[in-house]
Amino acid sequence: MSHTRREFLGLSAVASAAALSGLGAAPRPESNDISLAAWSINRSFFVAKRWKNADLPRIAREEFGINGIEFVNQFFDNPTRRHLNELRRNADSYGVKFVLIMVDDEGDMAAVDRKERMQAAVSHRKWVDIAHYLGCHAIRCNLGGPREGWKEDKDLVKRAAESFTDLLNYAKGAGLNVVIENHGGASSDPAVLPALMKMVNHPDFGTLPDFGNVNPGVDHYELLKQLLPFAKGISVKASWTDEDTHPAYDLEKMLKMCVDSGYQGFWGIESSYGRPARRGRRGEGGQPSQRQTPNPDQIWEQEAKGVRLTKAVIERVVLKKS
Repeated sequence: MSHTRREFLGLSAVASAAALSGLGAAPRPESNDISLAAWSINRSFFVAKRWKNADLPRIAREEFGINGIEFVNQFFDNPTRRHLNELRRNADSYGVKFVLIMVDDEGDMAAVDRKERMQAAVSHRKWVDIAHYLGCHAIRCNLGGPREGWKEDKDLVKRAAESFTDLLNYAKGAGLNVVIENHGGASSDPAVLPALMKMVNHPDFGTLPDFGNVNPGVDHYELLKQLLPFAKGISVKASWTDEDTHPAYDLEKMLKMCVDSGYQGFWGIESSYGRPARRGRRGEGGQPSQRQTPNPDQIWEQEAKGVRLTKAVIERVVLKKS
C-alpha cells in the first residue's frame, strides 16, 4: 500500500492512527473468549450468496452469540474507508470485537526469487493498515515456499525470515501481531515454523496453530506441541459429520493441550459440517449416482450446525461452562 493510501485510511503515521481513528489496535485478551472464523461459513458466502462481509457482526452475535470475528481477506469486496467504517459501526452495534484478518493470495513470502518474496511482503502491508484501522490484534499470513521437497530446501527458513522481518518492520508501532498458520506443505512440518520463529525472534511474530492442517504421516498432537510455545491465536478446526466424529484427532485433547500450555486469548472456530456433493459412484441399474447438492438454506443450516457444535466443545473444555 502506498503512503497516499495509508493517509487516505488515516494511517499514515501508525503512532497517531489511534487518535485519528478513535480505535487503537486491540491487544490479545488476557482472558479466554471465542471468535468466529469467517471461513466457517464460506459456502453460504460463495455458493449461497447469503451474506456479505458487513453482515459478520450481526451473524456472530445474533446467530451464534460469539464475541469475536476473524476476517478472511477474500470476503472484502472493496476495502475502502467507507466499508471499513461500516464494519466498525456494525461491530459497535452488535458488541463484537475484530480479532484478526486471514490473508491469502498476496504472494509467496518464501519465494526463491528475492524480488518476488519482498514484493509479497509489500503486498501484505495494506492488510496491516486495514487490521490496525479495524482494531484487530493480528494478521494471519501463509509461509509460502514449496509444497513438496521442502526438507531439501536448506534456505527456506532464511528466505522467509527476510520477508517477514520486513513486514514486521512495516507494522512496527501498529500494535499488531503477524502470525503464520500451519497451512500444509513446509508450514505443517513440525520443525519449520519453530525454526522461523527463533530466527526472526520478534515479540510481534507468532503462530496460529490449526488443528486440522497436518501433512500426511505427521502426528497432529506433535505438530500442535511444537507450535504452541509461539501461539498468538488458536484455529479450532473441527470437521463434523452426521456421526459427530473427528477421526483424525481428539478435539477435546487438542483443546486441553492448548489450555495446559498456558495459552489465553481468542479461540477461533473454523468448522465444517457434512461432505460436499460428489459424482461417479454407480447406483442401481449401473447409472451414476450423486449426492444431492444442498440448496442455499441447507448450506447455511450445515455451516451453522458446525459452528454451534464446535462452540459447545470450546465452552465445555476451555470456558468450563456446563
